[in-house]
Amino acid sequence: MRAALYDALGAVLGHPGPGYSDDIARAIALCEDGYPEAAAALREFSRLLPEGDPLALAELHTRTFDVQPVTSLDVGYTLFGEDYKRGALLANLSREHADAGNDCGLELADHLTNVLRLLPRMADAAIRQELVAVLVEPAVREMVREFEPPNLVKKEELYRKHLKTVLATAPGEQRLAYRHALLAVKIVLQRDFSLRAPLPVVTESKFTSAVGAELGIEA
Repeated sequence: MRAALYDALGAVLGHPGPGYSDDIARAIALCEDGYPEAAAALREFSRLLPEGDPLALAELHTRTFDVQPVTSLDVGYTLFGEDYKRGALLANLSREHADAGNDCGLELADHLTNVLRLLPRMADAAIRQELVAVLVEPAVREMVREFEPPNLVKKEELYRKHLKTVLATAPGEQRLAYRHALLAVKIVLQRDFSLRAPLPVVTESKFTSAVGAELGIEA
């Protein structure tokens, strides 16, 4: 696995800043050799982004992941909500980040951008394989699934019920832009770690359940 590729994918999912278009172009170029489907997903992601408007680009990221979010980029929260298991995961990941010298910046240890940068820097290949197979790839699959129409509708219903409003969403397909970036990550992980794609299973959205529980407590 190539650290440059995982760093580039982490940058694509990070908050857009100066040079973000270069970050996307770098990720696409790195995916072209060996991950053509991931490169295609990133090109579709790029096509859907607002052009020439840094504010709109930042707002799209914030709407998707922070304010009335479609999904979370926190691996532990996506899988466990606020269950104690997330605390254990954060503690273990913090130790791995420290051992690898990976600076998490302002995000938590289980934030996908940090986890992607960590993976190629882990010394123990067996632990890395287990981490991806058991936690990271399943979480990314769940993040991608949160963009499916039934889950989007359910989240809007939750926000409207508990917050009495739903903020204006990005227009048309643009709202689904980050689904393609996450799909690229999923493809790379499945290829690098020889993971077989699971059969589709219809289950309730874990993220939506966690958000609903939190909003219920707040109410």
